[in-house]
Amino acid sequence: MKPYDNTGWLFVLPAIMVLGVVGLIPLMTVVNYSFFEIFILESRFWIGAEWYVEIITSSRFWGSFARSALFSMLILTIQIPLGIAIALCMPQRKFWVGIALAFIALPLLVPWNMIPALWLSLLDPARSLIGDLLPALGWPADWKSSEGHTWAVIVVMDVWHWTSLIVILCYSALTTIPASHYQAAAIDAAGPWQVFRHIQLPKLRHVLLMAVLLRFMDSFMIYTEAFPINAGGPDLATLFLAVDLGEEIKAFNYGPSAARSVLYFLIIVTVAWMFTKAQNKLDAHPDRPAP
Repeated sequence: MKPYDNTGWLFVLPAIMVLGVVGLIPLMTVVNYSFFEIFILESRFWIGAEWYVEIITSSRFWGSFARSALFSMLILTIQIPLGIAIALCMPQRKFWVGIALAFIALPLLVPWNMIPALWLSLLDPARSLIGDLLPALGWPADWKSSEGHTWAVIVVMDVWHWTSLIVILCYSALTTIPASHYQAAAIDAAGPWQVFRHIQLPKLRHVLLMAVLLRFMDSFMIYTEAFPINAGGPDLATLFLAVDLGEEIKAFNYGPSAARSVLYFLIIVTVAWMFTKAQNKLDAHPDRPAP
């Protein structure tokens, strides 16, 4: 029997140390701040879990939570099917595949802080032809005063920016399917839906689970793209959790903002744990056909 050797941890140790410095130490600092009333960092007073109780019992927190959850559900409902559909429609020839992937990946190359500025420029009649044509299609000039129009802009903006990631992930999984599978399906006279359900979807399950997790975490804590659009308005209609946290930080409310950060971190960790359990179930039954 081969003796157990754990010297491999020596190679992982540098990465663990780096993660501890850039991740664990700041997290523990935030947790520490969340139990204090802080006027300045050098003057703080222990108040225990008061900030947590105040936040959890606040209707503003639960309203922001509901808006963030609704936004994430909308994003996943749109982006996952759209990304799968585009990946299935990708050209088969290698030359055109490269061009298509390069074109699809373009939105991912735009910096996050430039996304809202780009879309605000597109919607401005004085700056773009699209913005000049939108009023003729019924788009109001004062769209920022409308909750529905503001939500529509943020949702479409996020779909434009991040659907490319879903497409690339799905296409990479589809390319791993052997041609013999399609040949067998053709011999059995299987239709497109049967091919998708029994051949393509099983290969996509792991990738889709990862894509859903990544997109949920990012959309649930959206800030950089959402805040410049309408600063949480109108009437707090787009005041998501991260936007609310940003307002606390800008007001130098160290204690409340630290407590909010810890609560949001716990939410994300819980969701990530649930996805990990689902991933383990898929790994335990890798050959199980799709339902």
